[in-house]
Amino acid sequence: MRTFLLCCVALLVGMTVSTLFSAEPTEDAVSVMSFNIRYGTAKDGDNHWDKRKEFVAETIQEVNPDLLGTQECLGFQRDFLAEHLTGYEVHAAAREDGKEKGEMCAVFFRTDRFEKLDAGHFWLSETPSVPGSKSWDSSLPRMASWVKLKDKKSGSDRPIVFINTHFDHRGPDSRFEAAKLIRNRITQFADADVILTGDFNAGEGSKPYVAMFAEESPVVDTYRTAHPEKKADEGTFSGFDVSKTGGARIDWLGASRGWNVVEAKILPIHRSGRTPSDHLPITAKLTR
Repeated sequence: MRTFLLCCVALLVGMTVSTLFSAEPTEDAVSVMSFNIRYGTAKDGDNHWDKRKEFVAETIQEVNPDLLGTQECLGFQRDFLAEHLTGYEVHAAAREDGKEKGEMCAVFFRTDRFEKLDAGHFWLSETPSVPGSKSWDSSLPRMASWVKLKDKKSGSDRPIVFINTHFDHRGPDSRFEAAKLIRNRITQFADADVILTGDFNAGEGSKPYVAMFAEESPVVDTYRTAHPEKKADEGTFSGFDVSKTGGARIDWLGASRGWNVVEAKILPIHRSGRTPSDHLPITAKLTR
């Protein structure tokens, strides 16, 4: 009865990370988190960045990921998180000019666990090396940021390549072409074990999803690997309302086939029903 009452209180007051992310730790697992944190300049009223930024940082702190991929991250948001997430190095560039103008797909990695070997960015276009470039029916420049890391804790000599991206919200052709482009890029990291995070603005079964995760793909969908049976309320866009998870699962966390998926979760973190962003964070624990 005591356990039942405590669960009821958690549901009424708010779901915390520790409630949801309480599985026993795996010794050498790499903990990964993907989180669309919502533009800090958006006119969101009570959900404006200034009113929820501590909630965002606290959510990440409690998950305590080894690798974090963020989307809709502007420069001042990157700086806020970098200040509050101690022990991480951040790698980021803005999509408009490759510097500070516009959204970043900022990646964070723990410096006590990883040594950076290489890093870069590419644009989701027919000219991926050109900052600010866009192609197909993309409404905005879109990009991916990546880091190549040595895992100082792992017994494996293979490096890890961590890629983070955000697909266009309007152009179906651009999302499809971007999925093919990233999949091709992944094949070029043949010497590494790859982890992919992002907001893909497309659901399971869509053309971009199939292009990314078809049987012959070098990467798998960690969530569906861990949860083979599709269920209701797997949507990752909440619109700041934790009860609205009946939509598509548009945030994905992929891993190359050398990884073992220990767990994968969608975290409906909230305080009195209000989530820290308009997307729910997603997580996975991976071993090799």
